Amino acid sequence: MKLTRLPGQPFSSEFMDALATLRALPKIEVKVEPGAARTKPGTVDALIAKYKSSIEFIRARPNSQAQYQRMLDKLGAVFGNSLIAKFQRRHMQDLLDAEAETPTIAKRLLSMMRNLTRIALNEGWIKIDPIAGMVVKLPKSDGIMDWEEEEVAHYEASYPVGTMERLSEALMINIAARREDVIRMGPANIRNGNELRYKQIKTGEWVQIPLLPETRAALDAMPPNGHLVYLLNDDGCPFTEEGFGKWFAKRCRRIGLNRESGTGKKLSAHGLRKAACVRLAEAGCTDHEIMAVSGHLSLKEVARYTKGVRRKMLARSAMAKLQAHRAAQAQASQDDAEGA
Repeated sequence: MKLTRLPGQPFSSEFMDALATLRALPKIEVKVEPGAARTKPGTVDALIAKYKSSIEFIRARPNSQAQYQRMLDKLGAVFGNSLIAKFQRRHMQDLLDAEAETPTIAKRLLSMMRNLTRIALNEGWIKIDPIAGMVVKLPKSDGIMDWEEEEVAHYEASYPVGTMERLSEALMINIAARREDVIRMGPANIRNGNELRYKQIKTGEWVQIPLLPETRAALDAMPPNGHLVYLLNDDGCPFTEEGFGKWFAKRCRRIGLNRESGTGKKLSAHGLRKAACVRLAEAGCTDHEIMAVSGHLSLKEVARYTKGVRRKMLARSAMAKLQAHRAAQAQASQDDAEGA
């Protein structure tokens, strides 16, 4: 900052007039990105600081921010002091190769680096995006594992009504809620004594669902806990989203629910949301009806959960038609033989 010497002796009329003139000038606010004072302009660290002050980062959900921060920390640890103008495609490829055993992480790192190079282009620090066109291919996934009815029955037999484990399961499988919504539900969400109304964290949409008798029973079996939410961790405090996911997974492993998919995914809290949608589909609900319960915003999202059920139901219908057709053919042949 450039300093300006004021004329005259301090507190003299000449000095005070000059000071008053300076104070009357309009103030200029300078936005400083978090960490900018500790970064060298043009480096990856400087880009990280700019990204963390962006609307995209600031308005992200807390769990998304935490995920973004982990990716930024990885990028900063490897490239932080490097000038983005000297960053080459091979540098990114080396990092992606190092994450070959965890392709999901590699894909997230590449996505985050794209955000940084976009800022660098806008700032004029680079003229060409060095990672344009780079991709990370993920192995084919079975998606979120939904629970079999036998597994649901085993869980409920292991954790009876009146336990926190049973209440958490009842809330998820009976209303198809996400874990970030379940941990925020409390008595204030109950309407007219028999409906639950809540605003989804992910979509911002309101969902109002009639309570099934088993859900009501699970709620009534729990004594007041002095908190605004129903679910509390082992320390008697409200859950964080990540903490709830880990807590629920441990409760599943404790009773032998260890089934996993070909890609290593195991039964989880989110799988109960999928199982709830499957139950609704098997009950004959339309995709629009399922959306009204789950809060999905598109039919495509619901179809990802229910396509297996729809295919199974169509196969049953097809085989029933085939059986009826063969029976009709056999009856026609018998009638012809008797007529002859």
